[in-house]
Amino acid sequence: MTFVVTENCIKCKFTDCVDVCPVDCFHEGPNFLVIDPDECIDCSLCEPECPAHAIYSEDEVPADQQQFIELNKLLAKDWPVITEVKVPADDAEYWKDPENWKKKGSKLQFLEK
Repeated sequence: MTFVVTENCIKCKFTDCVDVCPVDCFHEGPNFLVIDPDECIDCSLCEPECPAHAIYSEDEVPADQQQFIELNKLLAKDWPVITEVKVPADDAEYWKDPENWKKKGSKLQFLEK
């Protein structure tokens, strides 16, 4: 089992989760983080640390977020490991609230690879 970063992380990229990860399984893209499922040890330390509530256990990923399981796996192969906390995006507080972006449709359209 692994943990999965889902849609609400896009355009937020809070890194509180990175700070608690004991195995450095997070990878950083331009405006999103992913978890490498081959490195994740299912410790669950990251899930409560995410201010955007974007991290789920693989077996608890919401039905409308299932594509993020594969997306984490694929992007982790290309993106570098992140091991240090960084300042979130300037407008992260706006983007972490689903009420602000759901009217724009899926945040997936804003994912930068």
